[in-house]
Amino acid sequence: MLKGISPILSPALLKALAEMGHGDRLVIADGNFPAESIGKNAVVIRADGHGVPEILNAILPLFPLDSYVEKPVSLMKVVDGDNCGTPAIWNDYRRLLGRYEPENSKIDMLERFDFYEEAKKAYLIIATGETAIYANIMLQKGVVI
Repeated sequence: MLKGISPILSPALLKALAEMGHGDRLVIADGNFPAESIGKNAVVIRADGHGVPEILNAILPLFPLDSYVEKPVSLMKVVDGDNCGTPAIWNDYRRLLGRYEPENSKIDMLERFDFYEEAKKAYLIIATGETAIYANIMLQKGVVI
């Protein structure tokens, strides 16, 4: 155990986060996300039993968002015709981003297959047990100053 670091962040996850460099992407995926097939070229770490907001809350104090891009955060848009409305979980993300990275918290909304294509470029995918739909979030790493 380390002081000041959430115990839900496993040693493997902390190692992968530390290996990431400026511009690398991290996907925190919900339970429906095809993490293994999308993440063929990525480090895929399972975080079963944890939700996306819980993981995001643990990572954001350690993970700078990229200040050199306009929108360092991406969400998957609700598919046209899907009558689920705006996912409530997105409010949790906005609250957490505002708490930890208020100056770098602009969000890009990507169509489902565009999100998948961008996720294929990610360094790290964290596969959670999140049951909310449209709960995937992608973060682009910035620099530690």
